[in-house]
Amino acid sequence: MKMSNEVDLGRERIGKLFFMLAVPAILSQLVNALYNMVDRMYIGHIPEVGATALTGVGISFPIIMIISAFAALVAMGGAPRASILMGQQDVKGAEKILGNCCCALLITALVLTVVVISFHTPLLYMFGASENTIEYAQSYMIIYAAGTIFVQLTLGMNAFISAQGFSRISMLTVVIGAITNILLDPILIFVFDMGVQGAALATVISQGISSVWVMRFLMGKQTLLKLRLENFKLKANVLLPSLALGVAPFIMQSTESILVLCFNSSLLQYGGDLAVGAMTILSSVMQFAMLPLSGFTQGAQPIISYNYGANNAGRVKKAFRLLLISCLTYSAILWLLAMVVPDLFAAIFTSDPALTEITVWALRIYMGGCLLFGAQIACQQTFIALGNAKISAFLAMFRKIIVLIPLIYILPMFLEDKVMAVFLAEPIADTLAVLTTVTMFILFFKKLLRGMQDVDQMADSAVSQRSQPDVQKS
Repeated sequence: MKMSNEVDLGRERIGKLFFMLAVPAILSQLVNALYNMVDRMYIGHIPEVGATALTGVGISFPIIMIISAFAALVAMGGAPRASILMGQQDVKGAEKILGNCCCALLITALVLTVVVISFHTPLLYMFGASENTIEYAQSYMIIYAAGTIFVQLTLGMNAFISAQGFSRISMLTVVIGAITNILLDPILIFVFDMGVQGAALATVISQGISSVWVMRFLMGKQTLLKLRLENFKLKANVLLPSLALGVAPFIMQSTESILVLCFNSSLLQYGGDLAVGAMTILSSVMQFAMLPLSGFTQGAQPIISYNYGANNAGRVKKAFRLLLISCLTYSAILWLLAMVVPDLFAAIFTSDPALTEITVWALRIYMGGCLLFGAQIACQQTFIALGNAKISAFLAMFRKIIVLIPLIYILPMFLEDKVMAVFLAEPIADTLAVLTTVTMFILFFKKLLRGMQDVDQMADSAVSQRSQPDVQKS
């Protein structure tokens, strides 16, 4: 099946296909990160209250991450399953997943909007708002929450565009929103003197425009999977498997806010504000540095899912191998830079000598385990691409919930340098996650490939038997 006018997931050369899909995904991730940074930059330069306003808006980010995680719960499970069905030539089945996921996103958006607007004040205090910052956090959060439907549709439905191989269209979804946001920010914040509310409104408008772009595409002529009203009727056998597969990305995104709380509370206790400041920089570095890995996996997912559905073991194996090599190469380069020039990363975020010193020291510890982290990302995301909900969910919980969070509190009990102990939790968790994920993947992948090859052999045998009488007649 010819997947789109851009790529053919079933026939195109794997190397070419991978980079055709991965490069736009990486660019869109970087653009998305850029416009988030620009957003903060403008807020930070609001006259007289910039620093306080920036802190207030920053407090709302964990809630925003949780909102985004719900889009991942629905779409990041639904999109791979749709790709698998497309590989099986079951377009109608894939469209049912698309419709059910869209309906689920709309319902989720409604519920989240009501909950966040109703309880935004206690939620913001829970995530660290103070009497000085709560005003700005509330101003931003209420407006952002009102636009939750746009966030859900943009993030959620865009995954189904990527799943079809329309990488450039998917990238444009992000670029359109980013450019709109960057243009509107200074106008609404400074020209109309809306301050933090202007920043939130700019974000909502940009997401709204992106969501219109996505929905128009999925209802247009170019898409292979089309949104149809009859597929909006929720069916358990369609939606629940998608949600089960989406649990892993949901956990990965939603637990980031919990990790922030755990790291910051421990570091504040043992190292004070300076240690917390260093952790803020480390988190920003890691978040930005991991974007290419996310792009690689987004590029590989449609290829792996489609060819798994088409029972093409050779292409699945080649796609995974290329994903693994790309992720490992990148993570190794990142590790080398962190070890050799950590001051380069610190200088991006601060010029304060004391903060720079602790950040440089902490960065080498914190990123010590990222040398092989690419293997963990490649294997875990391939589990999702292959539709394995149980293992992918376990691995998502294993690194953060089972290992990392307990280590943040356990290690300081045994090490004299408490601050180092907290930072050390990250590389230990990374190493254990890599070993566990790779071991499980090797066992699973070998079994999977054998199963796919057995099906191929059975199919070849059936074809041979059907053609045998013709041979005898001739």
